[in-house]
Amino acid sequence: MPELPEVEAIRTQLEKYLSGHRIEKVEIRNPKIFEGVVKNVEGASFKEFRRFGKVLSLDLSNDFSLVIHVKMTGQLIYRGPHLKNPQLSKKVSGGLGGSHTHVIFHLDKKGMLYYNDFRRFGWIKVVRTDDVQKTGLVGKMGPEPYYAKATQGRPLTIEYFESLLRKTRRNIKVLLMDQAKIGGIGNIYANDALWLSKIDPKRAANSLAESEIHELFNAIETVIKKGMEMGGSSENSYVRPDGTEGEYQNHTLVYGKTGQLCSRCKKENIMKFMLGGRGTYFCPKCQK
Repeated sequence: MPELPEVEAIRTQLEKYLSGHRIEKVEIRNPKIFEGVVKNVEGASFKEFRRFGKVLSLDLSNDFSLVIHVKMTGQLIYRGPHLKNPQLSKKVSGGLGGSHTHVIFHLDKKGMLYYNDFRRFGWIKVVRTDDVQKTGLVGKMGPEPYYAKATQGRPLTIEYFESLLRKTRRNIKVLLMDQAKIGGIGNIYANDALWLSKIDPKRAANSLAESEIHELFNAIETVIKKGMEMGGSSENSYVRPDGTEGEYQNHTLVYGKTGQLCSRCKKENIMKFMLGGRGTYFCPKCQK
């Protein structure tokens, strides 16, 4: 599932390409994907582009917003006059307008915004802009890593982070991925942050020493920053609105490296096991 760096890359490009565009028509091919009144967005222009953890809010000129969660395989692809030399990754299964295109926003100036979703888990909801921060996942979202400049104004502080960890015996990796506790961190960046801070993913959160908590806090900031600089990770279906892939998948620290020699200790191979239903990668020598 796209995590904070991936969704921020989507937000940044949508702001670049959709600013100044007006929605002329919404073509809904799969009603299960789109929730809300179409007339509340048709005729409105894009005004502001926000992100809350892994959720997008495209705010319109008429005080309504498109709240979007791409979930595992959702893709937002732009085509129009603001994009020169468009590309299209092979990860856009079925192409644009094909069997996996479920919603098409017809824009002015011959622009188009396609929502593709192979597994159809994602969704688009029309809500009043004033209600966005009360909506579902957004209303329950925890604070985000500071580097991400959380648009809801709730940065993750070391004080909050330390207090959070002290209160629970949950596995530290599972806790990091709980969106109600910390917004935006998913499997890729949780794995890499724990490797970077030399912490075993299975450890109880309240077993971490103060120095380890600070190391982990800094590691989260480091991997999130790197992921954002690389435009996210396109290991699976994620692509940016211009149709190109991110690069972080080529720079992961431990994620996806099962059987490879640990790049730090060079003594043990990376192991994989399941924790909280997700593939978890770690070095048995480095991470304690």
